[in-house]
Amino acid sequence: MSLNELVESSSQRVSGRRRMIDVGFKVVCWIAAVVACLILVVLVGKLAWEGWSRITPAFFLNPPSMRFPKRAGILYPILGSLWIMGLTVLFTVPIGVGAAVYLEEFNRRKNWLTETIQVNISNLAGVPSIVYGMLGLGVFVGMVGIGKNLLAGSLTMSLLVLPVVILVTQEALRAVPQSHREASLAMGATGWDTVWRIVLPNAMPGILTGIILAAARAIGETAPLIVVGAVNTLNFAPHSVNDRYTVLPLIILDWIQSPIDGFKSVAAAAIVVLVGSLFLLNLAAIIIRARAPKLS
Repeated sequence: MSLNELVESSSQRVSGRRRMIDVGFKVVCWIAAVVACLILVVLVGKLAWEGWSRITPAFFLNPPSMRFPKRAGILYPILGSLWIMGLTVLFTVPIGVGAAVYLEEFNRRKNWLTETIQVNISNLAGVPSIVYGMLGLGVFVGMVGIGKNLLAGSLTMSLLVLPVVILVTQEALRAVPQSHREASLAMGATGWDTVWRIVLPNAMPGILTGIILAAARAIGETAPLIVVGAVNTLNFAPHSVNDRYTVLPLIILDWIQSPIDGFKSVAAAAIVVLVGSLFLLNLAAIIIRARAPKLS
């Protein structure tokens, strides 16, 4: 056998092994995806089967109860979750988008300070939520003296989702081609005009996706809010940022732990509502991303 034949035979064996590894990796990924989807479908289906009969208009209009399962509703928890989500978005969007714009568009000189800030933002996105709860308790409740109310809870949740908004906004800004900026500057526009009129409109679908995902996380978290003022049951609806509040995940936790059997189906119905809300928010993010114009 000649040298060329040996080289060709060895190359074919290597190529064959690579194809086998590639096919095997795809099969493993498909199996993992199917198993994950099946587990999710089974869990959601079981919850829907147990709690679907409780999802009525009265369930959304009644206040929560820890004594009478048939009278229990989610009116006040839903209002509290909406308050937390709305205030969190209100506080997070200007700071998060502004920080991302500065880091990506106006801070062209990369130095140790900006690199440190960027690394810390990435690390903060993975910090457990209870750590933010303790931070909010120490800063907003203890040092600032806001008290355990809606304002403290929303500020704490803003700290939690702020790194996510910054990172997603940065990715959206990076997706805008540099040629768009250069063309705008060549036409005589200032740096701010270029960002405001060219970069941000083109990056807006990605930014909105990040904001929606941050809002979805805000209504699904419980641990930080327990630390900074969320209560188990509430006999009034919050009307201002100084009021106490409860949220849907917290009341679900209490109903699951209740020794009264009837609350199991009530908790299942509330979980279906919460999962449905998260699904709709994530679906909105997917639709915005899919319908966004492709930049080139």
